[in-house]
Amino acid sequence: MRFGFLCKGAIVVLLVALFDGLFPREFSGAVVGAFAAAWIAGVLIGRPDVRRNRTARTAIAAAMLFAAALAYDPGPLPWAFFWCAVSMAALLPKVARFDDAWHWAARLLFHAPTSILAPLRDLRLLLGTRHTARTGPRAIAAMLALPLIGGLLFVILFASANPLIAQALSAIRLPALWRILLWVFIAACVWPSLRPHAATLRLAARLPDPEPRLPGTSLPSVLIALALFNAIFAVQNILDIAFLWVGGALPAGMSQTDYVHRGAYPLIATALIAGVMALAMLRPGSASAAHPLARRLVTLWVAQNLILVASSVLRTIDYVRTSMLTEWRIAALAWMALVALGLVLISWRILTGRSARWLINRNALAATIMLGTCAFVDLGAVAAAWNVRAGRPDRVDLCYLERVGDGALLPLIALEHRPMDPATRDVVRLVRGTLMTNLTEQQSDWTNWTLHGARRLALACARIGPTPPRPRPVPPGRWRNCGGIIEVTDRAGTP
Repeated sequence: MRFGFLCKGAIVVLLVALFDGLFPREFSGAVVGAFAAAWIAGVLIGRPDVRRNRTARTAIAAAMLFAAALAYDPGPLPWAFFWCAVSMAALLPKVARFDDAWHWAARLLFHAPTSILAPLRDLRLLLGTRHTARTGPRAIAAMLALPLIGGLLFVILFASANPLIAQALSAIRLPALWRILLWVFIAACVWPSLRPHAATLRLAARLPDPEPRLPGTSLPSVLIALALFNAIFAVQNILDIAFLWVGGALPAGMSQTDYVHRGAYPLIATALIAGVMALAMLRPGSASAAHPLARRLVTLWVAQNLILVASSVLRTIDYVRTSMLTEWRIAALAWMALVALGLVLISWRILTGRSARWLINRNALAATIMLGTCAFVDLGAVAAAWNVRAGRPDRVDLCYLERVGDGALLPLIALEHRPMDPATRDVVRLVRGTLMTNLTEQQSDWTNWTLHGARRLALACARIGPTPPRPRPVPPGRWRNCGGIIEVTDRAGTP
């Protein structure tokens, strides 16, 4: 027991030292994946139960997959998936089986804050009442007081008498306080994967089944509510079909743009609320769940919600056509697809009498597949490529492409080869040169180097050649912003 505890402590110290060496300035670059792989190795070395548990080994394999994604192109989403996978691997040997996504979401949610408490608990156990009077914390402190205080006194005296010792001591530089606090934070993050806190499992086990309930859900109340809700939703859907899908004439004073660009996100929120209410009104075992008319009305209501989601998708697509595609709009469309699938699953669950756990597991699986795929895709590069391909050169938002970063470099090079007026070409070359310079500087620093960035830089160099064209020079005292506007620089040298 004591040897295992000390072994885990040594693993944490080594991981903290590795973190300190890999990230002298910021948490970036392909070395993020290397640190994630070292974390996995530490868990496998320090936790024999993880190696023996088949489900835990599956979680370790998922963690290794996302560690590879972090090595290729690090980002918040693959890191979140990696942390969830390695945390599940740490907790699975303590759980009999993978029960459901609801309780596992709670375990991961509790695992994060208890990560702070786990090292304190284990330190208290190490120095606690298990020790005898001779090996307790007070006895150890009394034993070390004389050598430590005496040794410090003699070092100070020798330093004052010997300039070589004084010079050696003055050369010692203690780390900054923020760095020490960072080491403590990393240790607190890694330690629970070696010794998870028992409170994580106890708190999650006390959660009730996720069955939503609403007051006043008697059979007459449910029937009246469903009839009213269907009527209200029918009005909204008829208006959308008439003006959004068919393209009918709007009332005076309202343009098609005003109608299309308003309401995509509120409609999705409406569909989500409606889905939860449908589950609560027709929960298994209730009188309304067995009533034929209630089941038909709720099926009709879910179908109307699907039309609502389809209208939200069409609004977003129309907005993208008239404006541009962004990462958040891609995420919004993916979210709408998940909402639509969730509504279909809700209807199937009500019609077939499935449990709430079944519904949550299917929705969690769909969300995991969707988000897991996004962890391997550069959505900024996808949006930039679409904007360049679908828009005229003089209509492309170059300021947005510059904010995207190196993901927009290859689309910008493709845009540069298209015919355009000289002024627009100058601005395209300016933004492309800025992104190219930033990516080159990033790849020249080993702490920021990534495989994805190196591949992107090699493709860019191959496409523009060794001497890429430059934009026309700007008169002294002026500068050109990403939109191509020439602005004046003040006397201090700032725009």
